[in-house]
Amino acid sequence: MTMGQRMEHDMLGAKAVPEDVYWGIHTARAMENFPVVTGKVPLVLVRALALVKKACVQANLDLGYLAPEKAVAMVAACDEIIAGKWMDQFPLDALQGGAGTSTNMNMNEVIANRALELMGKARGAYTILHPLDDVNRHQSTNDVYPTAVKVAAIVELRRLSEAVALLQGVLQRKEKEFALIVTLGRTEMQEAVPMTLGAQLAGLAEAFGRDRWRVFKCEERLRVVNLGGTAIGTGIGAPRDYIFLVIEKLRAVTGLGVCRGENPVGETMNADVFVEVSGILKAHAVNILKMTGDLRLLNMLGEIRLPAVQAGSSIMPGKVNPVIFEAAAQAALKVCANDMLVAEAAGRATGQIVEFMPLLADAFLGSLALLNNAVQQLTVHIEWIQADEARCRYYVDHSRMLITAFVPALGYDRCQALLKEFDETGDDNLRLFLEAKLGKEAVDKALSPHQLLGLGYRT
Repeated sequence: MTMGQRMEHDMLGAKAVPEDVYWGIHTARAMENFPVVTGKVPLVLVRALALVKKACVQANLDLGYLAPEKAVAMVAACDEIIAGKWMDQFPLDALQGGAGTSTNMNMNEVIANRALELMGKARGAYTILHPLDDVNRHQSTNDVYPTAVKVAAIVELRRLSEAVALLQGVLQRKEKEFALIVTLGRTEMQEAVPMTLGAQLAGLAEAFGRDRWRVFKCEERLRVVNLGGTAIGTGIGAPRDYIFLVIEKLRAVTGLGVCRGENPVGETMNADVFVEVSGILKAHAVNILKMTGDLRLLNMLGEIRLPAVQAGSSIMPGKVNPVIFEAAAQAALKVCANDMLVAEAAGRATGQIVEFMPLLADAFLGSLALLNNAVQQLTVHIEWIQADEARCRYYVDHSRMLITAFVPALGYDRCQALLKEFDETGDDNLRLFLEAKLGKEAVDKALSPHQLLGLGYRT
């Protein structure tokens, strides 16, 4: 062993670890076994796991299973991690074998060594405070890790619900701002009947209103946890009083309405709730794809103008691209891909454990992070969208499809005859032609925002 190292031991033997880190031998082996290729364990999961560990320590303290001096130091270490300290002490790749055991071990070691330091002891002095016998007392990876994923997910879902509400709100404000701007609807990538630009924004806002409610309700699916179930949900190795108290402690430290599952074995061996919620996230992602596609099209047509945020080309001066919408669309596509990974990871579980939980957690929490960031960015960007009323009017006035607005009053054949007559003039402004034939007042009435959006025509 060289200077600046300490020697630690496990069932495989001895290994030197750097003296200046809080993690230990289990983390060191995992770093070798799972080299970073996908990114580190999400920090939101690290904080959630520290919350779970704090609840476990408090339950063990109250029941007399931990000495007060140890428990106080461990709680203090947990609080530091929850506050965002020592995040550099969690170096493991998100994808790892062992159903999350390495992440659990990493947390146990960091808490133990930081607690030892707070007690005035040396790091690695495990005869005084042990990562497994003390920090991990009455726990298994198989109950603390899935519980931490659910805690992290609920926190992120609440953020997402608030973010979607703000996005819905900005779309509704744009709906009012553009309420009187008549433009064309489009179907099959072709011109369709007239409507208002505000109504188009209202349709998008409606979709996000549904998303807001779906995301809010998702929390109910994740509140049931298996903490206290230990290895396979039976609670083996944990005293009965601890199993019931630890859930109360978890509610207290998280402020979340979590509850113990009635069948912890089922909660431990199945991950279908994550699949269900991931499907809701995918639905939200699909709405983002739809919206960004529509607004990019309107921008290309010139009916709206997006705020310029960066130069769009390295060779074409003056080009500005809809990059915020493109980034959000890519985030949405990644969420759709993550949904498949969540389903695969849950479906490939065997027996009484979900061994691919690290992949599930990374994909699931990754989707929440992507959506939170994308929605916040979209909200700011959409707020600054401007409408080009003249361009909208041009498309309406020059579209053959506006004749549809006159079918109720004139009949299909009469409208078709008018179109034929218009074509023979060689002109391209149908509105002016109709004003000459039917009168400006009649045309203005038929193409007024009130008439176009009146849910059926008025005689």
